[in-house]
Amino acid sequence: MTSLPDNATTPAAAESSAGSGTPGEEVKKRGPDKLILGVSAGFIIVFVFVCVVFASQARDGFGSVANWLMTNLNWLYIGGVTISLLFLLGLAISHFGRMRLGPDGVKPEYSLGSWFAMLFAGGLGAVLMFWGVAEPLNHAINVPWQNEEPMSHEAVNQAMGFTMYHFGIHMWVLFALPGLALGYFIYKRNLPPRLSSAFAPILGGAIYGWPGKLIDALAIIGTVFGIAVSFGLGALQIQSGMGTVFGIDASTLLLIGIIVAIVALSCCSVAVGLDKGIKNLSNINIIMAVCLMLFVLIAGPTLLLLRGTLDAASLYAEWLPKLMFWSDSDQISAEGWQGTWTVFYYAWTICWSPFMGMFLARISKGRTVREFVAGVLALPALFVLIWFSIFGYAGINAERENPGSLSGPVVEDGDAPSSLFILLETMPWTTVVSAFALLIAAIFFVTSIDSAALVTDMFAVGEENVTPTWQRVLWAVSIAAVAGAILVMSPEAGMEALQETAVIIGLPFFLMFFVMMYSILRGMHNDYHARPEPITRQWDKAHSPEALEENERKPAPGYDESGDQLPRASYDSDGNLIVPGNIIVAGDIGVVGEVADADAGDYEALKDVDVPDLNNGSSAPEEDSDEKS
Repeated sequence: MTSLPDNATTPAAAESSAGSGTPGEEVKKRGPDKLILGVSAGFIIVFVFVCVVFASQARDGFGSVANWLMTNLNWLYIGGVTISLLFLLGLAISHFGRMRLGPDGVKPEYSLGSWFAMLFAGGLGAVLMFWGVAEPLNHAINVPWQNEEPMSHEAVNQAMGFTMYHFGIHMWVLFALPGLALGYFIYKRNLPPRLSSAFAPILGGAIYGWPGKLIDALAIIGTVFGIAVSFGLGALQIQSGMGTVFGIDASTLLLIGIIVAIVALSCCSVAVGLDKGIKNLSNINIIMAVCLMLFVLIAGPTLLLLRGTLDAASLYAEWLPKLMFWSDSDQISAEGWQGTWTVFYYAWTICWSPFMGMFLARISKGRTVREFVAGVLALPALFVLIWFSIFGYAGINAERENPGSLSGPVVEDGDAPSSLFILLETMPWTTVVSAFALLIAAIFFVTSIDSAALVTDMFAVGEENVTPTWQRVLWAVSIAAVAGAILVMSPEAGMEALQETAVIIGLPFFLMFFVMMYSILRGMHNDYHARPEPITRQWDKAHSPEALEENERKPAPGYDESGDQLPRASYDSDGNLIVPGNIIVAGDIGVVGEVADADAGDYEALKDVDVPDLNNGSSAPEEDSDEKS
């Protein structure tokens, strides 16, 4: 695994000197920044204590604050996410889109397949397992705009439109924006792997002082709480699945046991690292998830699900423009509906967006801005569309064939975690497939927690792989502690407590998004500086097919006839202009200074270039020299 770049030329050099080493030397292990650790760990400890000791009072307080936010600030969340989407799209199609998340010319570290698997498994994999059946069914029965008959054709269309709006491009915007900012400033400008680095154009050197450290502490708090909420929902689903598969009754003790088991597996993956742990688990798990989806497609009403997938694509295109800025000013939906669903999803996603942003930046080093934006928005959204089409329409079809079989427990009783397993009961090999689904959900949460532990540790230290393993394990344990505390605080209303916590914690990060957009634009503008006129292939007059073909065979400027890029001139760290090739000058040359011999081996830019031996006169064939003279 390639470590994040050392920051030897910034004020962080003194701070990180204990953890940086020259190649071949063993990196000295060191601990996190005291201020960052004190603020983040202190907040987590106090929260866990309050939830456990003052459970009922904490539950009432969180509920009041969350309800106020969902009622009065829904417009801010709806408009802000769409503005972020338009900003990213504009950046991608602009001249900034060709800039790389890293040094110019660097290649991506991971293949497209591994990249997609990791960003998906670290992001919404576990979420789709939870809501794949429950969300479309719920909206088809409790129609969001309350203008259609439940379970009618129009109600189902509206349900799929809202589901795709919640989990499609808009949700991934909240990951892409911090991911782009972190990837750019960490790998292009070699700043420390901390959220505060994304604000360097605004804060300057203050990112190394207390303002930057407070931002990093907030990033750790958001990551821990965001993943804890997701983890809590997953524990509820795994508990429901264990009741279906093994007949185990639900209980608080069982939830705690599930949390302990998952975090133990996560700690093992954390100890192994990114390339061996998270990468391998992600690749395996995405294959398992696709197999489960194909099973539902084949064992369910196949023709209906195939048609439904195409319908969902057209419904998404139809409903997206309607919902992008819809904030329910006329209150056509049920009271509190948008806050409970849309605002909760966005606030929850925003909570762990610093983690996902750092994780996306880490696995996207070397990709262009355009590749990053297109990949992070389009690839997961496409998979989300297929997933919800298959599981959503399968659930709706099962409900239509046997009314009440799904809507009773899932909608009326509010048991959304059981929706997937109730659907699988309508298909062959129920026990085996349900156990397989349990395993997928568990691995998704393992990859989410170990990814979060890795990133949280980077936020706390400002470097990668310079801390002892137990420290990264400690962050994984803290996520489990927060999830357990929320569920213990309100075991009878676990989902509501998780939702309210996410809405409260997410607000500060969402306000940062607007500052982050300005910071990205300012940083890229300063680095790009001026937009040069593009150099294009030059064409001679072509009055015949042969002349046209001859022009078409000419390579583009900077490339040879095979299509390979020619070595480019560049500046080294001393300010020397290195030209790895011949120079033809049509005019006079004036030299201010001495003309001295230079050894090509002294210049890094020439290490892969076949440099001619000028002293032996072998710079060009003899006949070429005659022609040029």
